[in-house]
Amino acid sequence: MLFDSHTHLNNETYNPEQREALFQAIQSSSVSYVMDIGFDLASSAMALDHAKRFSWCFAVVGCHPHEASGFDHDQLQLLEELARHPKAKAIGEIGLDYYRNLSPKEDQQYWFSQQIQLANQLQMPIVIHDRDAHEDVMRILKEEGAFSSQRRSGFPKRPGDLQEEDARVLLHCYSGSKEQALQYIKLGATISVAGPVTFDNARRLQDVVREVPLDYLLIETDAPYLTPVPHRGKPNQSPYVEHVARKVAEIKGISYEEVARKTRENGQRFFDISDSE
Repeated sequence: MLFDSHTHLNNETYNPEQREALFQAIQSSSVSYVMDIGFDLASSAMALDHAKRFSWCFAVVGCHPHEASGFDHDQLQLLEELARHPKAKAIGEIGLDYYRNLSPKEDQQYWFSQQIQLANQLQMPIVIHDRDAHEDVMRILKEEGAFSSQRRSGFPKRPGDLQEEDARVLLHCYSGSKEQALQYIKLGATISVAGPVTFDNARRLQDVVREVPLDYLLIETDAPYLTPVPHRGKPNQSPYVEHVARKVAEIKGISYEEVARKTRENGQRFFDISDSE
């Protein structure tokens, strides 16, 4: 019923027993699909291993901006090999992080550009990490053709009467303004919201959810981080995505069931996942 569009079952803090417990928790929950998101070559390979093991798990492979200073073209080639597996569904999470700046900005921007080019070459969706780098993220996405007509033409148009084009670019754990979110969806992007939308002080993010049409929204946990209310203080896990869905439903004044169904459909369409896989 639910689609967790961003989780880290590959997180290095888990021991094998903890990871198996997470697998069991997902399998006994109302979560139908999860995207296990890579942040470097090793975690991307682990995400793909998980995806091969479980029908409900799919991999996203990429180099996070925190890891950019240690990345190189040999690793990019190996990443491409992972991306070509049928259960790898996107390039990510890639982008820029000027909040922590764990890699120099020049390295972050270079590998962000290189990985957008890889996604364009493979005609794959892109999952974006953007923290305190909103202008540069959008600039580089535009410069590298992430919203080009050529890229958009390679993906099916969105369902509905308008048949709008879809660039298959996902802004993970969105933290920008309402105005920028609306600009992104005009370009063909999709917005994902996580646990912070449930926080009392998250009025700006709640305004984004209120304004962005449900057709352009996904939900996520970013587990083990960003645990939603009422579980704050505990490590996050995929089944907690239910609370994100319930908050989105409350903000939009629609039923939880509609949000769960629609965000699952959106997720399956975005990542090209069928129920038969």
